[in-house]
Amino acid sequence: MKKLTRYLSISVILFSMVVLSGCATTAGKAFETTESQVKLRSIQTRAFDTTDKQKMMQTVISTMQDLEFVIDKADLILGSVSGSKFLGYAVIKMTVTVRPRGEKQLLVRANAQYGIKSVEDPETYQDFFTALEKSIFLTAHQVD
Repeated sequence: MKKLTRYLSISVILFSMVVLSGCATTAGKAFETTESQVKLRSIQTRAFDTTDKQKMMQTVISTMQDLEFVIDKADLILGSVSGSKFLGYAVIKMTVTVRPRGEKQLLVRANAQYGIKSVEDPETYQDFFTALEKSIFLTAHQVD
């Protein structure tokens, strides 16, 4: 009986060590930034020479709608717009944030997901920003 108790104690200790070391490894990697993440962020972000956050948010919403996204949420104070686009049975979700950069610019960052996977294709973001830039140009020149 004594051997069984000792065996169980050792098993519990070893199990605890494995679980805790697994948690420490996961927690340590949760906030690591790799070069590919930095590169992706640079693909997802553009700076615009304007400080009119409200107009930029309206333009982002219009652009997303032009690209056939259904707007799920928009918050001017947070500077965030989220939308969904349905492709058959799959859903693409996009969140765009607008925030000040210095005194003369706004940063716009788009983040897309296809199902549960993050979209990392640069062309997807380039297409969005090209459409946004055209929309900004048309808005600035008051063309409908």
